[in-house]
Amino acid sequence: MFRIKKLDIFITKQFALLFVGTFFICQFVLMMQFLWRYVDDLIGKGLTVDVMAQFLWYMGLMLMPQAFPLAILLSSLITFGNLGESSELTAIKAAGISLIQTFRPLVVIAFLMTLVSFYFQNVIGPQANQSFYQLLLGMKQKSPELEIPEGRFYSGIPGSNIYVQKKDLKTGMLYGIMIYRMTGSYEDAAIILADSGMMQSTAEKKHLLLNLYSGEWFENMRSQDLANSAAVPYRRETFSSKKILLDFDGEFNMADVADIAGDARAKGLNKILHDIDSIKEYNDSVGRAFYAEAMRYNFRRPHLEKKDSLKSIQEAASDKTNYDSIFSRLNNNDKQVAYRNALNNMQMQMSDVEFKGDYAEALHRRTRTHQIEAIKKFTLSLTCLIFFFIGAPLGAIIRKGGLGVPVIVSVLVFIIYYILDNTGYRMAREDEWTVGFGMSISTVVLTPVAAFFTYKANNDSVVFNIDLYKNLAMKILGMRTRRHIFRKEVIIEDPIYALDSYYLLQISKEIKQYSKEHKLLYLPNPIHVFFRPGDDQTIEHIIAELEDAIDDLSNTKDSQILSYLNHYPIVATHAHTRPFRRKWLNIITGLVLPLGIFFYLRMCRFRLRLRKDLNRILEVNGWIVERVADFAPPAPRSFDDLKDMPFVYELVREYEAKKRKD
Repeated sequence: MFRIKKLDIFITKQFALLFVGTFFICQFVLMMQFLWRYVDDLIGKGLTVDVMAQFLWYMGLMLMPQAFPLAILLSSLITFGNLGESSELTAIKAAGISLIQTFRPLVVIAFLMTLVSFYFQNVIGPQANQSFYQLLLGMKQKSPELEIPEGRFYSGIPGSNIYVQKKDLKTGMLYGIMIYRMTGSYEDAAIILADSGMMQSTAEKKHLLLNLYSGEWFENMRSQDLANSAAVPYRRETFSSKKILLDFDGEFNMADVADIAGDARAKGLNKILHDIDSIKEYNDSVGRAFYAEAMRYNFRRPHLEKKDSLKSIQEAASDKTNYDSIFSRLNNNDKQVAYRNALNNMQMQMSDVEFKGDYAEALHRRTRTHQIEAIKKFTLSLTCLIFFFIGAPLGAIIRKGGLGVPVIVSVLVFIIYYILDNTGYRMAREDEWTVGFGMSISTVVLTPVAAFFTYKANNDSVVFNIDLYKNLAMKILGMRTRRHIFRKEVIIEDPIYALDSYYLLQISKEIKQYSKEHKLLYLPNPIHVFFRPGDDQTIEHIIAELEDAIDDLSNTKDSQILSYLNHYPIVATHAHTRPFRRKWLNIITGLVLPLGIFFYLRMCRFRLRLRKDLNRILEVNGWIVERVADFAPPAPRSFDDLKDMPFVYELVREYEAKKRKD
């Protein structure tokens, strides 16, 4: 039985406060991004506060379903990041409560938000979308003088077409003006040209006052009742300044919403599914009509009429008339006429086919947009749940709270989601992909990612341990860290300088012997590298002895010896012999030629670096032996020299016996 526990209440409170804050942040960001698209339609229109409030209100309702998953992603990331950073998540796990149990109350909230998101998209969103674009169209009609573009005709003012060559936004002056005043007849038709002018709305917002400067007015004086249209008289007027009053209702009016209501975004799920059937039935009827018309044209006979059945049309296709023989009996003039008629007929048919193709594509596109909106209502709602199972596990893994790392991770996740979703939407809209595949690609890709993160977080994975990836990258690229040895505050046992000096001298001898036997400057045999096992036991033994001596000398109080110890390189004991420890990995790498070349050159680089490191070890060994000789007995050069130091002698005997046994 589901019981609400104190831990559930605690985590819910933490999440709820963050969700409210992040929701308003995401909503604000989305609204500002959306508002930027329509800023030109708002500035300078003299809109009242209530109209702007309605504009922002409808915009906010439209964008809420997009803000929900973003807010859930960011708030869940911060919530579990804070719990992990303050070690509260560790305490919860120590009490025997798994991470999945910790998610339990927030999973319920995320599921409820999924239902809320679907309700907004299915009920509130379509109404808000219709009201928003209805309001937007009405706002575009207000103060049309600001809407007039440069370099093309503007028909937003009833009864007139206006062309402006250049426009000064600061002064409001228009330059290079051409106006066509159109009515149902030639009686009032006029063409007005002016060098410059200015357009203003009248006080009652019912007319536009156009002040024109240095222009001409051409106007027809009679209607088109005359037999010869060329005889229609007209008048020409030249003016230095003229005022024209244009009828225009500049007050805010709601636009006709017939076209807006037909948009799929302004419909609920039931309405979309109902309209899809109607649209498909209409598209099929148009296709059948196009097919029947094509058959009538291509296989018509004189006795066939429009009322003839499709069967009759198909029977006409069996006509075996030899048109070539008929054409050959025509004279040259008739042949030219036939050529021209055939060419004109073909051009008409091509234009007709292109028009019908564009019309059929528009009909099919309308079907796809309805299908896209229907699927989007489900995929966008499920994104709330998916983003929770991405954000909460990531917060538990990263264990970083606040608005730093969580915001960066959230932005990266959202960018991936946006690219997938937008790509799928565009491909589905353009009929490059099927609608189902295009609209579900983001959900299909992110669902396994959410499951993977949840699994890793529940098992305390270090998949996002930055140091792990940093060390791996350094290992692949052959990079290494420097040795850092500092003076210890508390030293329990001082180094045995004589013994360490003896070991360093022996190591120097072994390095010199190794350098004679192994030619590190020569290129190794690729067959031995990739297809034969072979670790360098000598180097492993030398470096192990060196690290033991360094570990003992690190207990010294002498600052100069500590400085010398930091000059020892950190030596890789395997990279100069083969790329990987596992034999099968080496074989695969050798067979894949580009990869094999890379690792072979990398191994050659490690051989050169090993040679340099061995020379460096010889140099530092000499420094330390000389430094030790300044305040300790001379370093023994051989095993017999240790007999005067019984304690050191016994230690060396035990070490040598163990080494021979190994």
